[in-house]
Amino acid sequence: MKAKILIAEDDPDIRGLIRLHLQKEGHTVLEAADGLTALKLIEKDAPQLIILDIMMPQLTGLDVLQTLRATRETPVIMLTARGEDSDKVLGLDLGADDYLPKPFSVLELMSRVRAQLRRAYAFGQNDLKPQMLTNGPITMDEAQHLVQVNDTPVALNPTEFKILSLFMKSPGRVFTKQQIYEGAWEETYYGDDNTIMVHISHLRDKLEDDPKKPRFIQTIRGVGYRMERFPS
Repeated sequence: MKAKILIAEDDPDIRGLIRLHLQKEGHTVLEAADGLTALKLIEKDAPQLIILDIMMPQLTGLDVLQTLRATRETPVIMLTARGEDSDKVLGLDLGADDYLPKPFSVLELMSRVRAQLRRAYAFGQNDLKPQMLTNGPITMDEAQHLVQVNDTPVALNPTEFKILSLFMKSPGRVFTKQQIYEGAWEETYYGDDNTIMVHISHLRDKLEDDPKKPRFIQTIRGVGYRMERFPS
């Protein structure tokens, strides 16, 4: 699966290493050394995936992500400083799909790139026929990547869509955090609870009338999450 990918990273050595591996896999690579250039390339060339460093001149990666999410749902992998959990959580809160702390293995980054591209392109292109799913006021059109609540469209990024799809296909079933992570991220779960919690919080913000008193996605303490089953 070939894609147009933007690397927004101010370190030329890191940028060059990532570019080399992306090009080996056949991707078209765009490069930005600062946040302002990154936004211009996003607007001009519409990359299909963005690798985004947090610490950049002119505009930080978080500034870029916040501006991006106002108009686009392009998958984003954030690069963060090791140990900066606040940066990770803030990036996820702003709509990042995944993050990788520095220093990182470029092979792991490539694995995460492939996983994000699979999720972004999976809908309508897999071997199973896309479905129209309904649970109470929520409807999901997998082929068109559309979600509505009470006939009002709801914009979800690819990861949020994949998590909701898991719930919509099995309302009433309790999913463990491991099942959610491995189903949505398509990689082995290593106990990364923060990522799941943030994405569930995003779904509640977008689906619920009152996210603090959720009707649709319930927390099952010590186990995981369940979508309530509603009458047709």
